[in-house]
Formats: sequence, C-alpha cells, structure tokens
Amino acid sequence: DYGIGIKRQGHIAIITLNRPEKKNAFDKHMWDCLDQVTAELAASLPRVIILTGAGDKAFCAGFDVNPENPLLKPLLAAMEGHDKGPAYDLVRRIRTSVDHLVTLPVPIIAAINGLAYGGGAEIASRCDLRVMDPGAVICFSEVRLGLMPDQGGVVGLTRLVGASRAADLILTARKVGAQEAFQLGLTNRISAPGKALEEALSLALSISENGPRAVRHALSVIRRTGDLTTEEALDLETREAVTLIASGESIHGVSAFLTRQKPEFPEPGES
Repeated sequence: DYGIGIKRQGHIAIITLNRPEKKNAFDKHMWDCLDQVTAELAASLPRVIILTGAGDKAFCAGFDVNPENPLLKPLLAAMEGHDKGPAYDLVRRIRTSVDHLVTLPVPIIAAINGLAYGGGAEIASRCDLRVMDPGAVICFSEVRLGLMPDQGGVVGLTRLVGASRAADLILTARKVGAQEAFQLGLTNRISAPGKALEEALSLALSISENGPRAVRHALSVIRRTGDLTTEEALDLETREAVTLIASGESIHGVSAFLTRQKPEFPEPGES
C-alpha cells in the first residue's frame, strides 16, 4: 500500500512520501494521508521534521495527472467548462494541506533525494531548509502543462531566491541541478551521493539539541519577517525574545554553559 509514513528518531520526525512507482506523485489518497500525518505531528510535536521521498529516484513528482487520480476530474471540469469554481476548490484543498504542514511551529527540512518536479519543487521551496542529493533535480514544471505553481510555490520561491531568479525558474520551467541550486540559494546543503536523508538527519540533530522554545520563537520571526516592515519585524523579534526569556528555558542553557556541560532542555510544557 502506498501513502505517507512517519518515523520518529528521538526528537526528530521523518515524513516519507511513499509512492515510488509513481515518483511519489500526489493523488487524492496521498493528500488525505498528508492531512492525517500533519494532524498527528501537530498533536505531538517533534523538535524537527524531515520530509523526503521513498526510493532513490524521486523526492516528489508533484500532482499526479493520470486519469486514475480522482482529483483530475475537477481540474478537467474547470478547464473544459471555463469554470473557476472547481478550480478554486481544488487549489484551495491542495494548498491548505501544504499550508498546514509547513506552518507547524518547528523547523521543516526537505531531504531532496531525487527529482522534485512541479508540486514537489513547491513543497520543497516552502520548507525552512533543504538538503539536496548531488544527482537530484528541481524543476518548477507547471507552465509546460499550461498551469502555474499553486501550492504556494510562486510566493515561496520568490521569497527564497528573489523575484528575478524565481521568474527564471518558473517561467522557463528549466531543470536545476544541485550545484546551481546551491549557488541560487535554493538549497542549503548538498549531500554525498545517496545521503540526502543522512545529511538532513545530521542537520536536524544539530537543531534538536538546542532549546526547543528558542528554536520555535526564532523560527517564528524568521518565517514572518518577509511579511512585515523592518520596524514591525524588530518589534516581533523583541516580543518573541521577551516571551522566550520569561519561559525560563535559558536557565538550562546558561547553567550548562557555566558548568561546561552539555545542556539538556526539557520539552515545551515540561518543567
């Protein structure tokens, strides 16, 4: 059976898109599975989330346009009937699923282990961090089908690499390898061959060892800064910093520093 699985390793949760025979493309069942996985994670938050694809060929090929995908029906209805209604419902349904995942209040790392096309490239661009296999390829391929990114990918990519570079990648639908992706700022790290998940785990571990409240408060500012003026962003930073200090989490970090020990931070909600 295909779907989406969760595996927890300590404070880290690994989400695996598990449909390798279809390059981990999303049909209705996959979107339903993503909703279930996101709800499970929201109910019991890890400190870091990694998103990757099953197999060694693909991270995610995006939206499954094969006839057996039930979500193709409203897409065809909208195109053939020139009807915005079904199109709006479909786009909102899919984007809401992505939004719920990428707004979980912990860092999300995309371990891009193979091709990331269309919606797969979009989801990766909306994660907080990306690790890419040297043989992986990213392609915002939608315009080749007469479509455009609609899972937040236009906004996500533009904020990530800037308007001009986003226009280059989205409007040409050209393929981008790991080295160029790194130069563009589209990926944070390039792993050894076949080791994208391992590199992502190493990155996740280094994050998870820090104060979980500190990471969440800092991440909140990072994610929202692009929506605010400089003054608003600075005010937000101050509020988050004050709230963090008042939480008392830094007692553990400062005490460990003074005694030259490794800090052990409790989970948020624990004393």
